[in-house]
Amino acid sequence: MKTQQAIATYIVDAFTDQPFKGNPAGVCLLEAPLAVKDMQAIAKELGLSETAFVHYNADVSKYAIRYFSPKMEIPLCGHATLAASKVIFESHLEWHTIRFETIGHIILDISRKGQYIEMEFPIYETLPQPAPKAVLEALGLEAIVNSAYNTETRILLLELDDSTVLRELTPDFERLVRAHDSINGVLVTALSKTETYDFESRYFWPWSGTNEDPVTGGTHTFLAKYWGTRLDKTKMKAYQCSERSGFMDVELLNASKMLLKSEAQIVFKGELFL
Repeated sequence: MKTQQAIATYIVDAFTDQPFKGNPAGVCLLEAPLAVKDMQAIAKELGLSETAFVHYNADVSKYAIRYFSPKMEIPLCGHATLAASKVIFESHLEWHTIRFETIGHIILDISRKGQYIEMEFPIYETLPQPAPKAVLEALGLEAIVNSAYNTETRILLLELDDSTVLRELTPDFERLVRAHDSINGVLVTALSKTETYDFESRYFWPWSGTNEDPVTGGTHTFLAKYWGTRLDKTKMKAYQCSERSGFMDVELLNASKMLLKSEAQIVFKGELFL
């Protein structure tokens, strides 16, 4: 009889100061790396938008981190990184910094500042790209201000002139999937009408994950520079206006690095048996 492997597993609500808000991520703390098929099966079993698998390598004093949606491996994920950081900091109260390395060899430096966690992420560019009419129709949009594309994440960005329209979007996801065959998702964004935030967004990704991701750190790798250029700011407050909603501060440090700053709440801890 095969001996079952017990894996410490958490569910963490990221980009929020309240339980059951923000974006829930699975976090599995591994004693040794798992096979891809096992990580994919676990991510599908948990059914969250992403699950992070982290394994500490004492030889290089950093964690390897990999991210899986229920459908596929994701190269970089903000909310699952924040969730994993929260778990590790809570397990090591004396630590104030963590270093992760992704499957793409991106180094992510993380620091704890009181209840907040700051994550250093890369900055990505956007390039002009027309939005297919079928995509706009599936989203229920008649007009947009601008459209662009990020190569690293394979995400199409659409800017609207009204954040109220953004909040009220009810996409037809079956039509949306049929409307494009070479992207991972569509990020829709607008200036915020509130005094609290600079810009708002929502992220739809039925091609590679769930229909809508509640709060998405990874999209801010290009969204921060996009709005920073328009607003002539290096520090901004972002709000993802999904049903669960969430927030983060973003700061452009230089041409290639940025900070994502927010909070996270551990809502579940247990063991998964493989």
